[in-house]
Amino acid sequence: MAGFRQRAPVRVDIAMVAHPSVTVFVDLSDEDSLVYDAHGRRECGSTVVGLVPGDLRLGGRAAGGIECLQIRLSPVLAGAVLGASTDLSGTVVSLEDVWGRDAGRAVERLRATASWDERFTIAADALGRRMSTRPSLDPEVAAAWRVMLTSRGRVRIDSLANEVGWSRKRLWSRFRSQIGLTPKHAARLVRFDHAAHLLAAGNAAAQAAAASGYVDQAHLHREVKAFTGVTPTAVAAAPWLAIDDIAWPTSFADLTPSTSPIRHVPRRTPPAVP
Repeated sequence: MAGFRQRAPVRVDIAMVAHPSVTVFVDLSDEDSLVYDAHGRRECGSTVVGLVPGDLRLGGRAAGGIECLQIRLSPVLAGAVLGASTDLSGTVVSLEDVWGRDAGRAVERLRATASWDERFTIAADALGRRMSTRPSLDPEVAAAWRVMLTSRGRVRIDSLANEVGWSRKRLWSRFRSQIGLTPKHAARLVRFDHAAHLLAAGNAAAQAAAASGYVDQAHLHREVKAFTGVTPTAVAAAPWLAIDDIAWPTSFADLTPSTSPIRHVPRRTPPAVP
């Protein structure tokens, strides 16, 4: 999870980039200021963004500034915490629609403190309580997802099925019913995410395509367009990717010590609008 704060009056209009996680945005502004627009459907305030939401934009205006808590959940964890990860794929929905009245109570507690460390603790506690009451996914599905991540999406589905001890048909069926995407589509998303971060790091499209296992630059261009609705050049300049190394560090030495299974942002908190 990561906290974003912009004290000054601000107008937001950011193209968000698909990520291999279910993302929860908790709007902690004085008023529900953030607006999410995907496929012409708009949601305000605190929301949940499912896997592969398509051409997604975050916008809004706040006279008193913006504060937002962002939580990324792997689809494996999202199934346990939210209980509806399959239904969320390709959508943006209100947090209240997913959590019910618990959402309002959690947001009130989070708004009552300005300390990010306290907010992380409150959010981790809320997630943990929900996780303990939800059924977990099949261990084979969870194992298949982990293989996709470690291989950066470059895995054959037949090999993946063999590795978890299932037939291809069974893996396809169970994975789709519990994750919300087919194994092939999920692997494409993970591979796209790797390529997108290479583009954001300054690599040329041809280099990013080769390093991510695409046939050629045109193949990468088609995948970027399919997942985001924009070009590789636009993805390379996406502010949401530019702050990933700060908000979501890969080095555990940079993380706030915690026994919680939820990853915390470092104490240096990036601004709401990069």
